[in-house]
Amino acid sequence: MSTSTQSYLVGLIGDGVMPSLTPPMHEAEADAHGLRYLYRPIDLAEIGKDATEVGELLRAGAMLGFNAFNITHPCKQLVLEHLDDISDEARAIGAVNTVVIKDGMFHGYNTDASGFSWALANGLPGATLDSVLQLGVGGAGSAVAYALLDSGVKELLLVDPEATRAAERAATLAMQFPEATILACDFDQVPALLPRVNGVLNASPVGMHHHPGLPFDISGLTPGHWVADVVYRPVDTELITAARALGCRTLDGGHMAVGQAVDAFGIITGTAPDTARMRNHLLEMLEAGL
Repeated sequence: MSTSTQSYLVGLIGDGVMPSLTPPMHEAEADAHGLRYLYRPIDLAEIGKDATEVGELLRAGAMLGFNAFNITHPCKQLVLEHLDDISDEARAIGAVNTVVIKDGMFHGYNTDASGFSWALANGLPGATLDSVLQLGVGGAGSAVAYALLDSGVKELLLVDPEATRAAERAATLAMQFPEATILACDFDQVPALLPRVNGVLNASPVGMHHHPGLPFDISGLTPGHWVADVVYRPVDTELITAARALGCRTLDGGHMAVGQAVDAFGIITGTAPDTARMRNHLLEMLEAGL
């Protein structure tokens, strides 16, 4: 354990973030390193702010001495226009989930992509990646789509309630990954697409505490499919629970939560965290029903 005179004040901006386990996960890891670290959830619904006011919250945070913010649904894309600098990967993804404030400047990063890549490799080793269906291409969706293709997916089928958003994301990804086939599909095509794909990834908010339910009709799932979710609160979403009961290999959102938190913690503090320790802490909190 090391000690430091530097202290950190960090916030999580998003909708429905009060139950988030990211703050205690960061704080516990900081304690293990002897760092003074306070992480506060800033829930848009609780404070009566709209997602479009994320820039105002960043500026207020800077004035109040915050060192950094994690940004989550539905602000990951809206925050872009309020930043002074954006990392190459975050710019390629088109979304930011970590903002560091330094010398009055806002620096944006994306640890969702790297976090999901780690989750996929560690939580679904050897998963077939010939064809994948992804639901949701918003902030988290943009990042995991990038991560899937970077991990070797040959065909990626994107579905989003906003068809234009899916089409635009597919076009952008096609330029970044010209060797892959990337298609935007309509939501009503999902049942017909399931026999074609190896795996399904839910990158929509459906399944969160504030957005319960199943993101699609799962009647076409078979034990041959793998199913992943980016939602981790609860970790056993209705989708993960149902897919597991059908015999599918599953990847719960807890894996990505740890992966992105590990990278964000490193960016904010400059200290390399212990991945296994953070994963164990998250599982302990989930087991305790926190």
